[in-house]
Amino acid sequence: MERALADDQLKKLIDEAKAVMAKAHCPYSKFRVGSALLTTDNRIFTGCNVENACYNLGQCAERNAMAKAVSEGSKSFKAIVICSDMKDQFISPCGGCRQFMREFGTDWDVYMTKADGSVKRMTVAELLPVSFGPEDLDRK
Repeated sequence: MERALADDQLKKLIDEAKAVMAKAHCPYSKFRVGSALLTTDNRIFTGCNVENACYNLGQCAERNAMAKAVSEGSKSFKAIVICSDMKDQFISPCGGCRQFMREFGTDWDVYMTKADGSVKRMTVAELLPVSFGPEDLDRK
């Protein structure tokens, strides 16, 4: 698999993630997050965070996008872009999202951004080393 996305493809994903970030439902944290997921057949699914008054029932942007993709029949991903309003550091997926991403493999890319447009790329494997995945359920 080709590692890095082409500049125009990455820009499109960032634009999509920023657009959906504006739709985030985050009345408690005021922390907006948007994501754009690219499947191996080049379909794009977006997601934003959706908070809930019962905090643990909230939904992260990354899981939102992946669940939308799965509900439409896509389970093979090339990359996901994550955007937020954070200025001083890259937005990083939470532990739950990392494990959720891991369900769909370790050899695909996560592009973390800052509000200034800078980007950091890591693989799922780099974000969740020595991980537990579906193949582990078959081991004795």
